[in-house]
Amino acid sequence: GPVCKHVHLKPQAAAMSEPKPPTPTPTPGDTYKGWLFKWTNYIKGYQRRWFVLSNGLLSYYRTQAEMGHTCRGTINLATANITVEDSCNFVISNGGAQTYHLKASSEVERQRWITALELAKAKAVHMQAESDDSGDDCSTAPPTSGQGGGCRNSEVQSTLRTMSSKVEDLTTCNDLIVKHGSALQRSLSELEGIRVGGDMGEKTRQVTERATLFRITSNAMINACRDFLSLAQNHSKRWQKALQTERDQRIRLEETLEQLAKQHNHLERAFRGATDLNRGVSAKGDASDEDDDNEFFDAMEDPAEFITVPADPKYHRSLTVFYFSHPLELEPVRQRRTRIPDKPNYYLNLWSIMKNCIGKELSKIPMPVNFNEPLSMLQRLSEDLEYYELLDKGAKCQSSLEQMCYVAAFTVSSYSTTVHRTGKPFNPLLGETFELDRLGECGYRSLCEQVSHHPPAAAHHAISEKGWTLRQEITLASKFRGKYLSIMPLGSIQCLFDKSNNHYSWKKVTTTVHNIIVGKLWIDQSGEIDVVNHRTGDRCHLKFAPYSYFSRDVPRKVTGVVTDKDGKAHYVLSGTWDEKMEFSRVMQSSKGENGTEGKQRTVYQTLKAKEIWRKNPLPDGAENMYFFSSLALTLNEPEEGVAPTDCRRRPDQRLMEEGRWDEANAEKQRLEEKQRTTRREREREAVKAASTPEEGPHQDNYQALWFEKIDDAASGETLHVYKGGYWEAKDQGSWDMCPEIF
Repeated sequence: GPVCKHVHLKPQAAAMSEPKPPTPTPTPGDTYKGWLFKWTNYIKGYQRRWFVLSNGLLSYYRTQAEMGHTCRGTINLATANITVEDSCNFVISNGGAQTYHLKASSEVERQRWITALELAKAKAVHMQAESDDSGDDCSTAPPTSGQGGGCRNSEVQSTLRTMSSKVEDLTTCNDLIVKHGSALQRSLSELEGIRVGGDMGEKTRQVTERATLFRITSNAMINACRDFLSLAQNHSKRWQKALQTERDQRIRLEETLEQLAKQHNHLERAFRGATDLNRGVSAKGDASDEDDDNEFFDAMEDPAEFITVPADPKYHRSLTVFYFSHPLELEPVRQRRTRIPDKPNYYLNLWSIMKNCIGKELSKIPMPVNFNEPLSMLQRLSEDLEYYELLDKGAKCQSSLEQMCYVAAFTVSSYSTTVHRTGKPFNPLLGETFELDRLGECGYRSLCEQVSHHPPAAAHHAISEKGWTLRQEITLASKFRGKYLSIMPLGSIQCLFDKSNNHYSWKKVTTTVHNIIVGKLWIDQSGEIDVVNHRTGDRCHLKFAPYSYFSRDVPRKVTGVVTDKDGKAHYVLSGTWDEKMEFSRVMQSSKGENGTEGKQRTVYQTLKAKEIWRKNPLPDGAENMYFFSSLALTLNEPEEGVAPTDCRRRPDQRLMEEGRWDEANAEKQRLEEKQRTTRREREREAVKAASTPEEGPHQDNYQALWFEKIDDAASGETLHVYKGGYWEAKDQGSWDMCPEIF
């Protein structure tokens, strides 16, 4: 990593002024030193580092011996935010590229550091404010070179002296008013106590004299106040104008940076579409600390699972593989919408509705649209394809074990959209469909259909020109537990690759919505997933760790191991389901020491980890648009030629998106009643057609339109698969076979 001398950086304004003598050695109260654990990356976890807090700067070193020559990183507390996470953990960030995730050995030690950091930050902010004050303009015109700093400093000093003088005048006037007021009060009291006669004239004269002095000093006080106020107002206007100019410049700079970021993102996506070069590794830690070519990974903090250690450095050279592909022609892409109407601020007490529903199925609870998001469950299923590029890359892999890593990463990526999505998707009506035709833009087509209503089940089929097919059938089992809501997706997801005939299947983990009664709703994913390649016997075991307030692990953590049919480990995956995943090649494995629970942990020697997936940033204003991703914003956009059963044509969902929630609730009730009537009619027809009474009243003879149920020999699963005909019907514009559900 880069080496920096341990010097105390001066604020920029001070650096522009004349050289100053060296700063005296700070007193012990201004310096704080000690060991802390600093987060580096998902494989290494927290590492012990020596931290030094001095002169408003927090620096760290690997050892105390490095203090004299090698500083690993420094953060200026004047612009930093200090956040306490739990009893031992805290975060220091300057809002930019520098973020230190730190952990103390105890709560007492953490509080000592927090106290020292807050005091140092206050001093640093005060010093910076004083330095910034010396930077105010002395006139509206820009100063000439060589004179600006002196002119600004001279004017500020002069203003401060003048205002200090006025404050002294006010203090003097106040003292005189108190003195003469007291004397006047005494004279008035004496005047009341004397009789008419001898010394009446003398007392009257004293009262008049003292009243005159009181009036004079009061006028002086009023004049001094007026002068001070006028002076303060004049300079306040100038300083406010200068401050507003700085703010305007900052806003323009931010807008420029935002435009550059968008252009960079666009170019990056275009480049990614044209080439398929591997991306480099990125880590949560600082590059200065972790980028050394000769440094390898330490043990990962997960006592219940496994640990990784560095493999022999020779593997880093002999096993490096580069991938190249021919450039693709970039076709013009349809411009899709980037905004939907902001979510209205309608208040409705969730507990008033949910308190009578404890233990019930979520699908059977009559919920107003106030708790929905303007998307159907079919559209939420289609969101799994946001990171379709992982399957594109998997289709190009020569090794089934490496392909398994991309499939596993795709599995994890499907949860990234849920982290802030506390709104409930609309329950699809029976026979409702959703198509997602991105053949020209992304090379795939997708179709969903609601194939059952009780229990609610949706079938999904997507096929790509890049040589993969994704199919799934999901039935949601959900229970309201009072404090939280559990959603258990039942059913199977399968991915098939044309070139290798590899056939993968897996299931989904449990989703939990917390704080139903009180507090802010938040979502967690927990459980374990086995991704199985039925052709080769390869397997990836993924573990989604549930959030725990007392855990020292990073929240939303996911770990996984890819093994072959004999159980030999080949890859290790690690990351979080809401941010990114990394994978590393296992070169050797062995049984290690017993963990905290008495279990023997496996030790994996691995190569340096590579990033395999990273979540796309949310669009601007997402917090006002149900926290939709860029893909989600386009899903309900009206399109010509879709089936009459398509979610985009659903009226209650459209009214909700437009912010007309009262009308949406009325329309939702109408559609649900219409569906109940249709189901009763089907049941009556089933009774008439039944050969025996036992086959009658409770049997729903609904048949899906675009999917058919099969027994999959490879996975042993029974599921609905696409039987064809939809895209041909769309090309012909012939939808006569579609039921009228809206």
